[in-house]
Amino acid sequence: MIALESKNIVKYFQKKKETSWALNQVNLQIRQGEIFGLLGPNGSGKSTFIRIASTLLVPEKGNMSVFGYDVVKESQKVQRLINRVSVEASFFRMLSPMENLLFSAGLYGLSKKEAIKRINEICETIGLEKKRMHDRIKDFSRGMQQKVAIARAFLTNPPLMLLDEPTTGLDPRAKREVQQLVTDMNSRYGMTILLTTHDMDEAERLCQRVAVIHKGEIMVTGTPEHLIQIQESKTANPTLEDVFLAYTGLTFSQVETEGVGV
Repeated sequence: MIALESKNIVKYFQKKKETSWALNQVNLQIRQGEIFGLLGPNGSGKSTFIRIASTLLVPEKGNMSVFGYDVVKESQKVQRLINRVSVEASFFRMLSPMENLLFSAGLYGLSKKEAIKRINEICETIGLEKKRMHDRIKDFSRGMQQKVAIARAFLTNPPLMLLDEPTTGLDPRAKREVQQLVTDMNSRYGMTILLTTHDMDEAERLCQRVAVIHKGEIMVTGTPEHLIQIQESKTANPTLEDVFLAYTGLTFSQVETEGVGV
């Protein structure tokens, strides 16, 4: 079954007399139960694609569906099937992580007993200390807040998880803990996961298939292994970084300038 499908998706933003194209005829199919990586430089359209999939933006043209439901015409049905983690997570900052998570669980109809059990399981997996669960979120570091956002998203076991650069701002250990949670939720519950990332090692570690997007267009789609194999005729001992650079036309100096942490 297809979990997410986009057909000829077009999205642009109008600023005064200038048109900024975010997505241009984007076609993707993400299969149920897979971890799919959307890789691209800053400004390539990754987050715009995620926002359309999460019903926060409406495309100018084209169609996108989640488990057969149109993200525009049937947005309420789609919203019940998804959850999202972004780099700009929002909370009730004067409340504790536990209070924020219990509030979210209540919105999804989870009982307090069930919610606390799930919260404890997820927090243990990603290294959120129990003694900090009753401190105010406003006193947390950026990385700690991101962990809470990830715990909140996985709390409801959504059929489709949209992860928009979820490990940004995390230290190496916390990043590995989040990556482990992603693979655990995928293998344990068959959760379909769409992941955008700048980290090619993360993409290769987690994703069964990836697509490289550049300037709003899909450049290539395939398994990391297959894309690396294609690159072997051009580069000695290629990595997914080499594939990324080849299809975006960037150099390492441009990657550093544009802030793409490959």
